[in-house]
Amino acid sequence: MTLKFERWNRSQFQMKENRKSRRKWILLGALLFSSAFVFYFFILPLEFFRATTHPIPPLSPESGETSAQAPPHQVIEGHVKEGSSFFKSLAEKKIPIHWIEMIISKLRPYVNFKKIRGGTYRFIMDVKGELVRFVYEAGPTEIYEVEKKDQGYAVQKVAVPLQVSLVKITGEIHSSLFEAMDAIGEQDQLVIAFAEILAAEIDFYKDVKEGDHFQVLVEKVHKDKAFVRYGTIYAVEYRRGEKAIRGIRYQNDYYDDRGNSLRKAFLKTPLRFSRISSRFSKARNHPILGGVRPHYGVDYAAPTGTPIWAVADGTVDSCGWNSGFGNQVILRHGNGYVTCYGHLSAYGSGIRRGMRVRQKQVIGYVGSTGISTGPHLDYRLVKDGKFRNPLRETFPAGTPLRREEMEKFERRKGEILAWLQGDSPSGSAP
Repeated sequence: MTLKFERWNRSQFQMKENRKSRRKWILLGALLFSSAFVFYFFILPLEFFRATTHPIPPLSPESGETSAQAPPHQVIEGHVKEGSSFFKSLAEKKIPIHWIEMIISKLRPYVNFKKIRGGTYRFIMDVKGELVRFVYEAGPTEIYEVEKKDQGYAVQKVAVPLQVSLVKITGEIHSSLFEAMDAIGEQDQLVIAFAEILAAEIDFYKDVKEGDHFQVLVEKVHKDKAFVRYGTIYAVEYRRGEKAIRGIRYQNDYYDDRGNSLRKAFLKTPLRFSRISSRFSKARNHPILGGVRPHYGVDYAAPTGTPIWAVADGTVDSCGWNSGFGNQVILRHGNGYVTCYGHLSAYGSGIRRGMRVRQKQVIGYVGSTGISTGPHLDYRLVKDGKFRNPLRETFPAGTPLRREEMEKFERRKGEILAWLQGDSPSGSAP
C-alpha cells in the first residue's frame, strides 16, 4: 500500500510540474507574440516614417568620401614668338590641326594674322580632347575667346576694364628730349607725340638746350595698375627761361596762346628725331669729292629705314634716281616752295610722280644711296627757284580761331594754365 501511495504521489507532483511548465511556455509565447505585434504594427511604421521624412545629411569632408566633381580639363598655354606665326605657334604645342583651323576661321574677322607681332593664348580641352575654350590675348586690351556653346563654337571680344587718370608730367633737358623723358620714367610714344604737336614751332635738332623745361598734361591708361598706353594730351609746354611755347588742345586740335593753330603750312623738320650731321653752307669741304663746295641743304643722320615725312601738303614733282642724290623725292608746294629729299633707301607706299601728299605723310625712308658716307637724309628747301636755309626760314603762322570761338578758347586756356601752373591733377580731365 505504501508503495502504491508513493507512486501516486510522485505522479501527482509530476503533473503539477508539467502544468507549471506549460503555463510558463504559454506565458512566454504570449509575451513574444505581443512584442512582435507591437513592433510590427506600431514601432516599425514609425521608424519607416522617420526615415522617409528626414533624409540622411551628406557626409562631411572629414568622412573621407567626396561628392561628384566636374570632369577635369587640360590647359595648353603658349605665346606667339617674334618672327613666327599664329598657326606655327599652336602647331608646335601639338594642338590638332583641325582645332587650329577652326580657331583661325573664327578669329579671322577680328584678327589680322598677317600683322600680329605676338600675344599669348590658352587652349582648354576636356578629357575627350574636345575644345572647351580658347583665349587669345593679342595685347593688354585686345582679348578674344572662342568658346563651345549649344549651337557650336562662338567668338567674342572680351571687355577689359581700364582705369584712366590725368597726370602732369614735368622734366628738364640735359641732353635730349628722349633722354629727359626716359629719366622720369616715360616712354618713347609720349616723346614722339610731344614733338609732333610742336613740330611747326620747335626744331628738336637745334633748338633743344640744356636747362630747358617741359610739361605735359596727359591721360594715362592702366589695366590692374599696369600701364597700358597714353590717352589724350590736353596741353604741352616747352620753356626756356621766361619764354614758353605751348600747345593747348581745343576742339580736337592744338593752338598756341594766341589761338593760332599749330598746324602750320610747313614743319620745321622732315623726320621726327636724329642729329644734324651737316648744315646749310655755301662753302663746305666735301667728304667724298673733296674741295670746297656749297651745301644747299641740311643732312640729318639717322638709321637706315627711318621714316621721312612731307613737311607740307604738295604734289610729287619727281620720284627716282638722281645721280649723286641717289633715290630722291621732290615735292612742289604752294607759294613757290619746293622741297627735296635725297639718299633714300626706299620710297613711301604709293609715292609716284603727280601724286598728292599730305603733311606728315611718309614719302620715303632714310638710306645711303648715291654719293654718301653713311645713312642720312639730304633735305633741301627751294623758294622761287633759289635755295633757302631750312633752319632759318620763317613760315606763316597757323590759321587762327574764328572771333566767335576766342571767348571759349580763352576760358579753356585759363583752365589748362591753372593745371599746368598749379598742383598735380587729381585724376579727372580739366
